[in-house]
Amino acid sequence: MFFRFLVLLFLLPGTALSAQLTLPAVLSSHMVIQRDLPVHVWGMAAPGEQISVAFRGETRSTKAGPLGRWSVYLKPGAAGGPFQLTVQGNPADAAGSTPATQNLTLDDVLVGDIWVASGQSNMEFQMRNAATAAQDLSHAANPRIRLLIVKQRASDFPQDDVATDGWVASTPESAQDFSAVAWYFAREIEQREHVPVGVIDTSWGGTPVEAWTRMAALGEDAAVAPLFGSWGKMTEGESDALLSQKAEQRQRDEAKAQGKPEPQFGWHPQLVSWGPGQLYNGMIAPFTPLPIRGAIWYQGESNSDLDRAPLYSRIFRDMIEDWRRQWKVGDFPFLYVQISNFKSSPAQDWALLRDQQLKTLALRNTAMAVTIDIGNPDNVHPTDKVDVGLRLARAARALSYGEQVEYSGPLFRQATPEGPVMRVWFDHAKGLTAKGADVTGFEVAAADGKFSPATAKIEGSTVVAASPTVPEPVSVRYGWANSPQCNLFDGEGLPASPFMSGQ
Repeated sequence: MFFRFLVLLFLLPGTALSAQLTLPAVLSSHMVIQRDLPVHVWGMAAPGEQISVAFRGETRSTKAGPLGRWSVYLKPGAAGGPFQLTVQGNPADAAGSTPATQNLTLDDVLVGDIWVASGQSNMEFQMRNAATAAQDLSHAANPRIRLLIVKQRASDFPQDDVATDGWVASTPESAQDFSAVAWYFAREIEQREHVPVGVIDTSWGGTPVEAWTRMAALGEDAAVAPLFGSWGKMTEGESDALLSQKAEQRQRDEAKAQGKPEPQFGWHPQLVSWGPGQLYNGMIAPFTPLPIRGAIWYQGESNSDLDRAPLYSRIFRDMIEDWRRQWKVGDFPFLYVQISNFKSSPAQDWALLRDQQLKTLALRNTAMAVTIDIGNPDNVHPTDKVDVGLRLARAARALSYGEQVEYSGPLFRQATPEGPVMRVWFDHAKGLTAKGADVTGFEVAAADGKFSPATAKIEGSTVVAASPTVPEPVSVRYGWANSPQCNLFDGEGLPASPFMSGQ
């Protein structure tokens, strides 16, 4: 193992063996530093090299360790900037002479709030493709919003750094390639809180939650063992999958050469991005030394298969809790999007996946943006990203910034049988209303578990549901389909989450 580490050390750029003073890519000009938390600056240098870091009139020094790693913390401070951050290295060679000092300077550094945006394709979805891009991109210039796009990378072991083109201020040009959900979130937070906002877009389309979860965290939870069986089946079929993809590419090339339309094929998962822990290692671990305000997350579609959906809440909670442990800045706000409505295949259970996401709210300092009303039944990538970003921002305003604002639509609390009807109680139910003449989407079931469509009506902050075919109901569900028709909202216009009682 030690020999393997030495080999990797020689191969990695910017290691101690190069004697070059370096910083990780996330520490660069135009970045945002998290306010009100100690400022962490770290990097690589020659073993034993003296390092000095200066920022906002404060200077701290340290010495690089035997492997060249160094790290310093400076005092926390309030939002502001732009500032300059400088790092100076003073190496001493074996002969005792003092080589020239090495200096690194980060310009245009702001202090504000940093949010990590992660997940799969609906988080990766670029601003240029959003329904409201035409009117919003032209007004995207805002030097107080800073963007960092992480290039996709899977890895068998945790990385120290990422590939990126660096931090940039929001402009019409830089924003168009950024996550639409994350950009709208950042715009709202900056406008509401009046502080610089930095967002790290580290996302990869078509990926499962376990790929974003540290392998050790998964291994410590025996309840998620079945996911390794699913992964094993995928790897066993890798050779056939590669042959199939090569055959499809040949057909595309032949069609192009003959001037014919390109043939369309079904989506295939990229095996490299599906391995448990692979994306945590390559795209999350390098950021854990960086103090942050919180995280936003949009993912779940790739876990909706019948064998994966029942495990989602357990894996998702493992991931959130472990991210918090690795970042070491407390139980930071973790705000996520519930998957929307989509006419998926019978091999997928989007209703169950949504319910698994609902259960994850049991974790402290979490919130869920329900999107059952703004999806596209015929497109897994709905283009309304502004409302998604605004709903996440509402949650941040309430949980992270202390605003007295309603941030969630009605959430199921409990259901009680009352003779021939079921009464459903909700949290976040002020102004409970239906968009339409009648409440839709409710079903009830007797002890046999067979659900039948129900008529429903609102009574205060509750809903009563009944069906003439179920005279003694014991359970109720709402919006329980891949693409349901449901219309329950609160007084703020936020939709109720689908649910099933009695689980």
